[in-house]
Amino acid sequence: MSDKQYHFPVQVYYEDTDHSGVVYHANYLKYFERAREDVIGSDELVRLWKEQGLGFAVYKADLGYFEGAEFGDKLDIRTTVKMEGEYRIIWYQEAWRPNGKKAAVKGVIELVCVDKEKRLKRIPPIGDLF
Repeated sequence: MSDKQYHFPVQVYYEDTDHSGVVYHANYLKYFERAREDVIGSDELVRLWKEQGLGFAVYKADLGYFEGAEFGDKLDIRTTVKMEGEYRIIWYQEAWRPNGKKAAVKGVIELVCVDKEKRLKRIPPIGDLF
């Protein structure tokens, strides 16, 4: 696993919450997706798609919810990444509330690389990650 930890800020809007003012559970997947895109870089993702016909798909997602973030929170999405063989990238992601003592949500997201026909491909070199 890379020792580098990436940080991505997320503002919690009212639309992100359920009737109780707490972030709806599925929205953490969106927050984590945005953070991964930020780490790789949207320009790099576009280049891979246009030049090589390669993209990434979630193979597996495991999330644990420990403390609900609320409307108005500014979350810190903390991410570390590990290459697992030639075909899988594992992303360790956490959502931290302001002044949180522990992660509000933890996720382990596994990605694979696929071509335009959805066939499994080796992970290509990605910027400074691999």
